[in-house]
Amino acid sequence: MSMMNKDRPVPRPRYYNMVYHRTSMSGEGENQLPTWKTYLYQLQNEAPKPNKRPSKREPPNKPTYYGTEYHGQISREEAEDILVTGGNGSYLVRKSDRAPNAFTLAIRFENQTKNYKLYYDGLHYVGEKRFETVDQLVADGLIHFYIESKASDYIASLSDESNYAQSPYLAYSVKRKRLQKSRKTNANHRVNSPGSMPGPDIVPAQTTPEDEVDDGDFDLDMDVSDIEKPHVFKTHNFIGLHWCDFCANFMWGLIAQGSKCQDCGFEAHKKCSEKVPNDCMPDIKFVKNIFGQDLTTVIKAHKSPIPMVVEKCIKEIESRDMEAEGLYRVAGLHDEVEEIRMAFDKDGESTNISPAKYDDINTITSVLKLFFRLLPIPLITFEAYRKFIEGMNREHLKDKILLVREGLAKLPPAHYQTLKYLISHLVRVTENKSKNMMTSENLAIVFAPTLMRSPDSDPMLSLMSVGAEQQSIEILISHSKELFLK
Repeated sequence: MSMMNKDRPVPRPRYYNMVYHRTSMSGEGENQLPTWKTYLYQLQNEAPKPNKRPSKREPPNKPTYYGTEYHGQISREEAEDILVTGGNGSYLVRKSDRAPNAFTLAIRFENQTKNYKLYYDGLHYVGEKRFETVDQLVADGLIHFYIESKASDYIASLSDESNYAQSPYLAYSVKRKRLQKSRKTNANHRVNSPGSMPGPDIVPAQTTPEDEVDDGDFDLDMDVSDIEKPHVFKTHNFIGLHWCDFCANFMWGLIAQGSKCQDCGFEAHKKCSEKVPNDCMPDIKFVKNIFGQDLTTVIKAHKSPIPMVVEKCIKEIESRDMEAEGLYRVAGLHDEVEEIRMAFDKDGESTNISPAKYDDINTITSVLKLFFRLLPIPLITFEAYRKFIEGMNREHLKDKILLVREGLAKLPPAHYQTLKYLISHLVRVTENKSKNMMTSENLAIVFAPTLMRSPDSDPMLSLMSVGAEQQSIEILISHSKELFLK
């Protein structure tokens, strides 16, 4: 059978409309829409359909989850005779004669009978895929049998013949990156132009208490779109017809046809997903939560080098009372902390944490600590953690600082920039230690278990590292200028 490569006469994929205008009008040949390959789609349509061979009698002790396809205790030979008369796609279920309470699914395909152990746990399955009915299971199996028999070599080469350079996903990502950079450049140009008035998106030069945070050397204009991030692929049940964003081939089968990135929606065959570059562009419509979310995902989804929760909370704290005794040590009201957490997840930037609504500053500090505590990968990652602890085991301070700096170098950009921003804030907290009683040592006791987690599963080993963790945070605060170089 020839390997056809025609434009598919079916609905456009989801990224098509996003990039269609740009690619069709550019005339440059850059990021042109790919030719969606329909060969596997046509093979799926040609696959034989399930042909249930009903039993002519009611077998004794028939399980309630089987229908007339159940034939009871019959031999493999008897099953073969029944299926031969049914032809391609015929199937039945019989009680296995090899083990008690075991069942066999027999399917006829291309003059051969295939036998599989059949299981039921609320759904029917012979492998990883679960189905509501045996008929659905057989239909999916016949599609795979047929496609693999007709196009095994073609399937093996799918991920090697990537169409990714022309994929709508890549075109859409490139367009988003260019748009972000263009907006940033235009905004900077308007701000820096002599005598220019700020546009509608530009904050006027006048300051308010909330703007008085000194960010030091921190680059708030860092382009987060350039930060590498791997896709988060999970097996997905696609509704309707879907094509792989990596190789442009059809994703066949009835369920679990391929993988989908949980953060950006990229769709691919399982094998293709293993070769996709680390260029995930998280989208807020997929990234529903801020708390408990991967840090890199958060900053890329919200297009900000600092998580909005961190920046908003720190600015709120510094605009209030930095002299409050026990700042960060005293816990806020649990109900209010949870209320703010849910508000951030729902309302994002527009979340109101002003004194008019939450007058207790300890509630805001608790929200900030909760954000870091819920990170799936701690702010100081496990790789950096090992360097930090190694440094604390050294005798001389200069050796400790050297290894902490090596640990900082191992942090991903999102983690490094956020840690730098937080530590700058904690340094400002210690400048008021005569009033708030929060020295670098006291802050380290509070923040060490929030920012660091031992990768050791042994609780005794983790307990032994508590002192070194606290000393690490104390050094970060006390020696921040030496550690966070430009």
